[in-house]
Amino acid sequence: MQRMAEVERDTLETKIKVTLNLDGSGRANFNTGIPFLEHMLDQVARHGLIDIDIQADGDRHIDDHHTVEDIGITFGMALAKAVGDKKGMTRYGHAYVPLDEALSRVVIDFSGRPGLVYQVDYSRASIGQFEVDLFQEFFQGLVNHAGITLHIDNLRGINAHHQAETIFKALGRALRMALEADPRMQGMMPSTKGSL
Repeated sequence: MQRMAEVERDTLETKIKVTLNLDGSGRANFNTGIPFLEHMLDQVARHGLIDIDIQADGDRHIDDHHTVEDIGITFGMALAKAVGDKKGMTRYGHAYVPLDEALSRVVIDFSGRPGLVYQVDYSRASIGQFEVDLFQEFFQGLVNHAGITLHIDNLRGINAHHQAETIFKALGRALRMALEADPRMQGMMPSTKGSL
């Protein structure tokens, strides 16, 4: 059975629709008006083998903040829904990903508890028109609504584009590992508590 979800979130600031297939092939379709965020989310799809469709309309005449944050929130809601009861899944995932001089590490736990540790010192404040501060807003929305613990560390990097890309590629790989079915855990909850 494929783990799929479709979630819509409609506020006075944004209207977001996210469709996920966690057992996909890495297909991505985005219409957000924020090209660099789409480029990063494409990395998650490709490297996580997750099919992702995100349609977003927000108050971008003000700035991109609400739209980026709400995409993270809605993505998190869809991820939580698609994962289901978590029985039989690996639960934990991690990845180190380099890109030229940049190297990032992402570690994830489908713990049911939202937590974000974000250690990234970008070499500049913007990548093109995208303000890098908004990435933390995206990840905070994601962890709060997916119920995951997420540690993101950019270990080194000079080029901000490379720093960001290693983070999102590593997120895709870490998700792929955590979401994998563990054949030895068939029907079992990956927790001594009996629930996540």
